[in-house]
Amino acid sequence: MRSELAQDTRPHLLFLCQTLPFPPDGGAHIRSYHLLRLLSREYRVTALHFYRRATRPTPEHVRSGLDGLKDIAEVEAYPIPQEFSRIRWYWDHIRSVLARRAYTVFTYESRDFARRVRALLSTNEFSLVHVDSLDLAYYLPLLEEVPMVCGHHNIESALLERRAEVQQDPVSRVYMRLQSRFTRAEERRWAPKVSLNITCSPVDSDVLTTLAPNAGVTSIPNGVDTRGFPPSFSGMEGIVFVGGYSWFPNADGMRWFAEDILPLIRHQAPHLPVTWVGRMPAPTGKEFEDRFGITVTGYVDDIRPYVHRAACMIVPLRVGGGTRLKILDGWSLGSAIVSSSVGCEGLDARHDQNILIADSSEEFAQAVLQVVSDAELRERLGRAGRETAETVYDWAVIGDRLLKEYRDLRAASGLPKSSTPGGR
Repeated sequence: MRSELAQDTRPHLLFLCQTLPFPPDGGAHIRSYHLLRLLSREYRVTALHFYRRATRPTPEHVRSGLDGLKDIAEVEAYPIPQEFSRIRWYWDHIRSVLARRAYTVFTYESRDFARRVRALLSTNEFSLVHVDSLDLAYYLPLLEEVPMVCGHHNIESALLERRAEVQQDPVSRVYMRLQSRFTRAEERRWAPKVSLNITCSPVDSDVLTTLAPNAGVTSIPNGVDTRGFPPSFSGMEGIVFVGGYSWFPNADGMRWFAEDILPLIRHQAPHLPVTWVGRMPAPTGKEFEDRFGITVTGYVDDIRPYVHRAACMIVPLRVGGGTRLKILDGWSLGSAIVSSSVGCEGLDARHDQNILIADSSEEFAQAVLQVVSDAELRERLGRAGRETAETVYDWAVIGDRLLKEYRDLRAASGLPKSSTPGGR
């Protein structure tokens, strides 16, 4: 291994990530994994990741995630300290309020992680640093001597503000608004200081530019592996939603669907099946099954059979940011999709061409009923969605754009634009 690294003449890139993105099975994991994979085409990458105890409960789970990345980067993983101490969890919230800084700054504060970053910076000549989320703002002061890219999966301050708007509990609503203000301050502070900010959509770029007019900002959308997600235009079995319950926009969106939209659908189609594909606590899954008659699969290794079978894929989100990977997957799989405006925000989504967009409970219910009852409409939407996935959102297309941004940044920093592409 050492001899291979010694012969690797690609420029060296340090990749810091708030998650361990293998397997790339949803949300931030997919984007982080593909960014890492694409960057490894032109860079020798050293990557430091945090991992969550809920999904990596044993050393074997952590090792499996690292093994999945070892062919594209030199990888290490670190626990999130507060997950091992309830006292630390409370203290992080208290420190956030007292210091008037975003809670995530303290969540990801790790002595071991910081020590390793310092060691790597002292023993390596990195051409660039990619920080995969402003959640890792605690480490940015250590990195200011190296050209730095900050990735924004969402504009978190806007996401928190939207969460506050739909919170029923007044204490939670106040706290979310407070965290939104703290996070907005982090965005204003750091966006102009890094060399380049990469968002997931032009909408998010506009928001960040408004917050930090002097920041360098570009958008690189999320993508989809269109070869690995082939289409099927024959779905007939009801409705499907894909997404884990732990992400608040998913939980809020499906509660809205189950409580307000589904009764309107069932009034006209009482036996129409609904399936929720995604990880969730067992009591919550039982509630959705018993109370609403929704089939809950829990986590699955492969969403494709569920999406292929369904007549309609739904994205009833009221909160969110970035771009919705679930829609990209659905488009690639040839699904007919009904989404809220928030659910498809930032995407090349065209109502009645490659998607149906509805925002009220009544409009959403009627759009779903229209899709499940009209095979010609389903196929038309599905084929247009597939074309959008292939021409706009395939990772191969996105990779070319991404790597050009990094070459241009290196050139602007006085460094060679790139070594010969290829690598491992």
